Amino acid sequence: MSTLADNLMCKLRELDAQYGDLEAQLLDPDVLVDHRRVRTLSIKKSALHPIVDRFRRLNQSETRQDEACQVIASESEAELVDLARGELESARGEAEQLAEELRGLLVTAEDRSISALILEIRAGVGGDEAALWAGDLLEAYRRYAADRGWTFNVLDHAAGDVGGCKACIIEVEGEGAWSNLCFEGGTHQVKRVPATEAQGRIHTSTATVAVLPQPEEVEVDLDPNDVKEMITTSTGPGGQNVNKVATAVHLIHGPTGIEVRMQDTKSQAQNRQKAWQLLRARLYEQQKAAADAERAEVRNSMIGSGSRAEKIRTYRAKDNLAVDHRLGSSFNLDRVLAGDMQPMIDELVELETARRLQAL
Repeated sequence: MSTLADNLMCKLRELDAQYGDLEAQLLDPDVLVDHRRVRTLSIKKSALHPIVDRFRRLNQSETRQDEACQVIASESEAELVDLARGELESARGEAEQLAEELRGLLVTAEDRSISALILEIRAGVGGDEAALWAGDLLEAYRRYAADRGWTFNVLDHAAGDVGGCKACIIEVEGEGAWSNLCFEGGTHQVKRVPATEAQGRIHTSTATVAVLPQPEEVEVDLDPNDVKEMITTSTGPGGQNVNKVATAVHLIHGPTGIEVRMQDTKSQAQNRQKAWQLLRARLYEQQKAAADAERAEVRNSMIGSGSRAEKIRTYRAKDNLAVDHRLGSSFNLDRVLAGDMQPMIDELVELETARRLQAL
């Protein structure tokens, strides 16, 4: 009898087949010439490897159990029976350990298979200080991504009047990027004396962070005929060329009303590519949230828009603490803003994994 439930074994067999398909694609000469495709497939394969490796070892352990049971049932020599019983006990222990590890890996498998995401940071309540705070968060994520070896590509950036940023859109790509950063969506509140404060009073300001998984085109229900595309001149500072040449791209998705504007570069083609990329990510987020609502699953969606309105973390400069309200735990503020977020994120992953396991 299998150590895992039938539905989990079925899922594991599906993932094993996917892993084999990824291996085959990575040997295809037509795929190997596309470096971006190779990177995406390699990340997906790497995400599946811990599951597939344990699944295959689990199958081997169960085969060992079957063989030991056959020896015990058919063998008359006491010494061989004792050896078989020892083998059976060892194989059962190994199978139980592997099954426990697989349950934890299975509930996070989808997260780890997503290789890229869109990170949106926007200044909230607090005026100039909110923009400075949003800029601090941007720099913290940049440092964290650098420590993890992820690519961190700024797609759009609107600077604050005294520094920081009013709004920023970033593409992050790399192994584990989504499964770690998906917990950052929400309102980030800071309590500190702003650089703009002359009287030394502590102010409370906020910035909002949205984290959108970046899907492949085939995963999104997007009909180009539903999108109205307009090419305009860019707005804001940047010189005569930026403001007179039509390079800015404005997309409106008719069925949902989602709008995207992109004017980050002087190239109309590059702005169009980035705009469609961002539209797909936002549309995917909306479609995923709707599907989650229909299923009415016990666990909260990591992608659903509702979680963004929640205050997930308070940063108290006076106490040098970053308090995560989901964990009820505090972390060193200086270290978090320096990009040392992994201990906090590891606890969030553990909490979410436990919650998902309860829902199995």
